[in-house]
Amino acid sequence: MKNRCIDRRRGRQENRVVVGSTAATFTFRELIVATEHFGQQNFLGQGGFGRVYRGELRGEIVAVKQLDQESQQGNQEFMAEVNMLSLLHHPNLVNLVGYCSEGDQRLLVYEYMELGSLENHLYELAPDRQPLDWKTRMKIAFGAAKGLEYLHERSVIFRDLKSSNILLGEDYHPKLSDFGLARSGPVGDQTHVSTLVKGTYGYCAPEYLMTGHLTPKCDVYAFGVVILELITGRKAVDGSRPPDERHLVLWGRPLFKDRKMFQTLADPLLGGNYPKRSLYNALAVAAMCVQHNPDARPVMPDVVSALTFLGADEHDGAGSSTAAGNREDAGQIDTPTNAGTQLNTSEIVEESQQSQRPTSSTNVEESQQSQRPTSSTNE
Repeated sequence: MKNRCIDRRRGRQENRVVVGSTAATFTFRELIVATEHFGQQNFLGQGGFGRVYRGELRGEIVAVKQLDQESQQGNQEFMAEVNMLSLLHHPNLVNLVGYCSEGDQRLLVYEYMELGSLENHLYELAPDRQPLDWKTRMKIAFGAAKGLEYLHERSVIFRDLKSSNILLGEDYHPKLSDFGLARSGPVGDQTHVSTLVKGTYGYCAPEYLMTGHLTPKCDVYAFGVVILELITGRKAVDGSRPPDERHLVLWGRPLFKDRKMFQTLADPLLGGNYPKRSLYNALAVAAMCVQHNPDARPVMPDVVSALTFLGADEHDGAGSSTAAGNREDAGQIDTPTNAGTQLNTSEIVEESQQSQRPTSSTNVEESQQSQRPTSSTNE
């Protein structure tokens, strides 16, 4: 495929799509036709740097993102997405079909994810939409973890993991999307990558907010927030709640220390239909991921291992908190009581294997709509 040079008229540097890119190129006219002139009837949503439309292109249903022509960051996001997704391929990453770079137009074409984002299935449900059951929530968590694990193995930091960037396909198969803020991670003797702070308030790790030091552990923190969203049905930041409940992590941390409070953390929409042991394990994983000290957080392979056994619980036949048995199972698993000190995923994995019993930065935009900041960077 011919590689296309993109002339950044508003920038000083010339950017190029990477050699070896597998993404197809489309004309702007093709995408106008595919989306019926970007008609409102095909509008899917608004992202941080552009609007997304449903389209039909060469016999395939696709999602077309039209980036803001006036946004310098939109151009940077465009380059990052094309270069990253052209080279990264995994069942839990959204597939980039192609792109268009005619004149000032910057458009990205993705596979169409028919069930939309995880965010749409957790909050403000339509009357005809059923809430996600526990098994589906853990399936989504596991798939998202696998996607992050793949990225980290290739020294890529996602940097914008959140419920709106996890898209769901057939049978609620999850895929990470929106790679505009992704960065190559530290290499060699480097401990971090220094950047201007970008991301979404409520998901950004505290050390990143304070220093701009980006590491894979920042993604781990954001993943912990997503697990908490799946468990609780609460938003990462929700200004409509009382002040002490607006920030999900800060609200949840004190409750991690009291096992008697664990079931109060479960989303009321679950109606108590979850295995108690699975709830405890999921809370333990979340508590480890959102620890304030990044060195105390697990790495993604350990998170995947823990969630693998958590998923195995779902096939043990425990369909609800009562079906799983009403025992506290106090010796079964290290709970988040000591989060930040001794808790680690290996303990969860070992316990799961042994027991088969049934049972602040101004650069980050604080927004309930989970919109990313639009400050420019020269990273």
